[in-house]
Amino acid sequence: MARKLNKQDALDYHEMGRPGKIEVIPTKNTKTQWDLSLAYSPGVAEPCKEIFNDVENVYRYTAKGNLVGVISNGTAVLGLGDIGPEAGKPVMEGKAVLFKIFADIDVFDIELNTKDVDGFVSAVKALEPTFGGINLEDIKSPECFEIEERLKKELKIPVMHDDQHGTAIISGAALLNALELVKKKIEKVKLVVNGAGAAAMACVKLYVALGAKPENFILFDKNGVLNKSRTDLTDMHMQFATTSKVTDLAAAMKGADVFLGLSVGNVVTPEMIKSMAKQPIVFAMANPDPEIAYETAIAARPDVIMATGRSDYPNQVNNVLGFPYIFRGALDVRATQINEAMKLAAVRALADLAKSSVPDIVNMAYNERSIYFSPTYIIPKPLDPRLLSTVAPAVAKAAMESGVAQKPITDWDAYIEQLNGRLGLDNHLFRVIGSKARKDPRKVVFAEADNLKVLKAAIVVRDEGIAIPILLGSESRIRRLAAENAIELDDTVIIDPKADSMHEKRHEYGELFFAKRQRKGFNLYEAKKVMRERNYFGCMMVETGEADALISGLTRKYPDTIRPALQVIGMEAGAKRVAGMYIINTKRGPLFLADTTVNFNPTAEELADITLMVAKEVKTFNITPRIAMVSYSNYGSSPTPEAQLVSKAREIVKQKDPTLVVDGEIQAAMAFNKEILKDNYPFSELIEGEVNTLIFPNLAAGNVAYNLLQEVAGFDSIGPILLGMKKPVHILQLGSTVRQIVNMVNIAVVDAQVKCCKEITTPKKKR
Repeated sequence: MARKLNKQDALDYHEMGRPGKIEVIPTKNTKTQWDLSLAYSPGVAEPCKEIFNDVENVYRYTAKGNLVGVISNGTAVLGLGDIGPEAGKPVMEGKAVLFKIFADIDVFDIELNTKDVDGFVSAVKALEPTFGGINLEDIKSPECFEIEERLKKELKIPVMHDDQHGTAIISGAALLNALELVKKKIEKVKLVVNGAGAAAMACVKLYVALGAKPENFILFDKNGVLNKSRTDLTDMHMQFATTSKVTDLAAAMKGADVFLGLSVGNVVTPEMIKSMAKQPIVFAMANPDPEIAYETAIAARPDVIMATGRSDYPNQVNNVLGFPYIFRGALDVRATQINEAMKLAAVRALADLAKSSVPDIVNMAYNERSIYFSPTYIIPKPLDPRLLSTVAPAVAKAAMESGVAQKPITDWDAYIEQLNGRLGLDNHLFRVIGSKARKDPRKVVFAEADNLKVLKAAIVVRDEGIAIPILLGSESRIRRLAAENAIELDDTVIIDPKADSMHEKRHEYGELFFAKRQRKGFNLYEAKKVMRERNYFGCMMVETGEADALISGLTRKYPDTIRPALQVIGMEAGAKRVAGMYIINTKRGPLFLADTTVNFNPTAEELADITLMVAKEVKTFNITPRIAMVSYSNYGSSPTPEAQLVSKAREIVKQKDPTLVVDGEIQAAMAFNKEILKDNYPFSELIEGEVNTLIFPNLAAGNVAYNLLQEVAGFDSIGPILLGMKKPVHILQLGSTVRQIVNMVNIAVVDAQVKCCKEITTPKKKR
């Protein structure tokens, strides 16, 4: 389900704050005059002299070895065509972001103001000293073929035109696995290809390298079938021209085993699919609309194995499965090129990965109980954290075996450990949570929908397919706010608890609430009257199953929001209290922090309960909690009651759950410094593995810590997440941004998927 993008939101995203999507950050200390004298003059002269003496030292003393140039002239940008180098720059910055977040590769994007092949090649060739590799992007055909071939011959660093080879590599892996499932041999299958541009020709050439026979292809371009009788074909196209008398796509599809579409949407009919051979393979990769819709193809032929370029259907052919990891492997062995052996190694690594056991974090991301090799899973999912440590080593090995590696790897276990450490295996957590929410959106009540931030967030999660929003507040005020800010409400439900039309519903909710609180301070009149308040009304919607989660608290004090939740919904079975937790995203991976919002000065028993609650929540994200119970002392170094309280709480936790990895009391810095910990406290449970959960001795410590991490360190966060509630109620921090509210809704939906058994289905939107 794709978000219906608001034009202004997209423009604001790229403009607000620092314009664009990328920046350069120093990797060394630059705080003192001493630092600066090393960074620049006079210290910088020393590495300059070393590089002058041996140019290979540039990889030792500069960032060249981890720097890729994403280079384009803007002549074939996404679906926009020839829009020029400046207009293509946002796309190139976006490619830079993908390189960084998936493979920790730094990028300078270069936009060249030339359509001349000689000029383009000359400019890129002159940039060779800067980069460890070149990713060519969005260059129109046929110039892209000559540019890539010439640069591969003339440069001594890896060059790849991703528009061609990315799709070929990913679809090649999918093809191998699909053929294995239907027990067909690649050298015998008949293939029909609709489209003969850069990507299509790269696919065809790669499939031949995998074993397909050129005579078994029939290709079409916009002028019809590629036949040897045509006089307008290039030498490359002529290699795959047919002598068949077939003139149209329908005739070509009869008896074909494989259809590959890299053209335009809706050109393949159900009748064409029905005419294909037994167990046909259909890769319809036109975007946003495939050559034939997924549902249409499946309905026409239940035995079809189908792949598209879309994320809302199985088997997405997505280039992000390839280019970050291919370049990672090439850079790490200092390859002089990306050759056919390396591309084929990537194909086979991806194919093999799809056949291996899928980790829980991937199942969670796609809201599946068990993803396994099958017609609906023939290529890995983009959020699979194993891609980096699977594809990059395969590419690196192929570079070494084919003789293009200048820095061979000798310790593969250490290399894979290094790869996993670049991003942190669990650093995908935020993307995983969002993906899981989209797979099964739930009804979420927004109690403060007359606030612009909340209203914007509600519409974002609606259009992203994360949640089905229910807006509480004055309908006239909400609609006026929406109109003033160009927000389309469409059919979004708006409820005003104070409206006369809600009288019967308030009466019904009041009766139910009175039954809960009649001996706890409420009389019948008060129980009905309080239902005019949005937090009480919204909580009753969740309690009665008319909604699945509540989001509130942006404009109210925390106690004023949590009180209705506790009175209406209450705590989950076995919970003795509620607690607040934040998730902070760091380079080490996610950090879970508690208690940050509820319990002021917990006793040792209460702190132990909080620790167990947090551990349970961390496990729901398929992460094994490794808990440090922090204080200002280490393992009894202070005799104060505060330190001893933390130590006692740890003892209680271990009594209740001996399997839990938890230690303390310990200073926060010590918990993350394994060397000092090992030297001084070799008995600690925290020496092995990374700490991912911090339990604070009191509310003040937890609150201060997450605010510093969020505001000063600039880490992304989700929270506060309310733990211990029977049903999902999540309370926003005062001043939360739209982004933070959306993050919280993601958590609320995932929480509801676990706690609420009622299934909500929504019609699938087209991209």
